[in-house]
Amino acid sequence: MKVDVQLNGRPEDAAARARELVELGADGLFTFEGAHDVFVPLVAASAVTSADLMTNVAIALPRSPLHLAHTAYDLQTLSRGRFRLGLGSQIRPHIEKRYGAEWSRPAARMREMVLAIKAIFAAWEGQAPLKFQGEFSTHTLMPPTFNPGPNPYGPPEICLGALGPLMTRVAAEVADGLLVMPFNSVRHFRERTVPAIEEGLERGGRSRSDLAVYPQVIVGVGRTPEELAAAARGVRGLLGFYGSTPAYRPVLEVEGWADVQPELNALSKRGEFAAMTELIDDDMLAVLAVHGTPEQCAAQIVARFGDHADRVCCYFPGYPVSDLHVAEMISAVKAAS
Repeated sequence: MKVDVQLNGRPEDAAARARELVELGADGLFTFEGAHDVFVPLVAASAVTSADLMTNVAIALPRSPLHLAHTAYDLQTLSRGRFRLGLGSQIRPHIEKRYGAEWSRPAARMREMVLAIKAIFAAWEGQAPLKFQGEFSTHTLMPPTFNPGPNPYGPPEICLGALGPLMTRVAAEVADGLLVMPFNSVRHFRERTVPAIEEGLERGGRSRSDLAVYPQVIVGVGRTPEELAAAARGVRGLLGFYGSTPAYRPVLEVEGWADVQPELNALSKRGEFAAMTELIDDDMLAVLAVHGTPEQCAAQIVARFGDHADRVCCYFPGYPVSDLHVAEMISAVKAAS
């Protein structure tokens, strides 16, 4: 099983950190759309490593399909065919209040976004004229001046981040890959995600081999009691943040913890983040994340996802993780799989 890890931090540090992560054994690097641009660090990484690169995720709804197509095409060239465009919809408050964009019918919009980008790619590859007329955007003009022509490495893969059944079905129907949201559990994945994948593939007339599945996992890794405690605090903080969002309630619901979600939401609105962390008990930590030594985390990752995917994306949230532990965990994942 291949392991992808997050390339975070400041853009000016991206090249050096990319080298370090690859030296630790990472097969791929992904960026998150947080305090910095999601694409710029990958430009830096493409010049200094041979790792696979991915946005995980670029928020699609505020962006034009054409803008995304151009950026993805150029990163595919810069990385010599190692780029995957990971897209996500975000939630309504962020789209409207942070991005200042329009929110409506996210699954329908994301479906059209993928189809529009693929139509643009097809036009650039010389496979078909650009005649995409959708409900949310239209793309019918592509003079030679604006056409980069065929990509020497082919169009990049397009992946969708999804949690609920609607978005998961869309990903399975039209995308090249599914990014399984990190706030998840084995039971939710098997009972909710897998059936939605099968329904989406059927709708699209596709087979399982047409869709890559990329599970994502929140990791709390350490060796000493102090390291493990710090890792647990960091993981609990992220789980509390995710759990406060109504869209993530189904994961808690399937595990019998639905009543925790309104509590977390109320605390988040009051800014009581420490109290949110305290609501994430040991059982929730064990079910929604992986926690332990590098070898224990590796065994949990392979047990959860080894039957469904050949690579996994790992997050190490909010605690000072040792590079040595990351390297040991990656090595253990590969040995165990």
